[in-house]
Amino acid sequence: MTDFRIHPITEPGVDPVAMRANGGEPLRCCLRDARAQEDIVLFNYEPPLPDNPYRERGAVFTHAATCPGPDSRSSYPAAWLDRPQVLRAYDSRGWIRPATRVHDGTDAEAQLTAVLAEPGVVEVHSRNVAYGCFMFRVTAPGDSPSMPA
Repeated sequence: MTDFRIHPITEPGVDPVAMRANGGEPLRCCLRDARAQEDIVLFNYEPPLPDNPYRERGAVFTHAATCPGPDSRSSYPAAWLDRPQVLRAYDSRGWIRPATRVHDGTDAEAQLTAVLAEPGVVEVHSRNVAYGCFMFRVTAPGDSPSMPA
């Protein structure tokens, strides 16, 4: 049993561009990579954080049509278990915490659980190492799916 809850993107962002997948685009709605020729959308997304200097917006992919979401919201996305990621930790103000770290794709669930367990951390954003783009949000079980504004 894990000590976190995964929150994929469930709402569209701004400036959408519809396209056909080449294959491999990370889909933030179902937390897997796109297959070639799937209908996807690239858009600007702003993860929910209180109004502060750490808020940012960046490009992400989702399915073009409604997606049923990931297979599980209580375990690390299976398709991305071995993928190195930045685990960016935030406190209740939405400020980045020193618990932020890069994991090399080894034991992703343990790495994520450790960051979330650090004092003051209420939310973690998984981010792509190469591009820095947002992948998904994580909170402790029972926590609100978004920080207070």
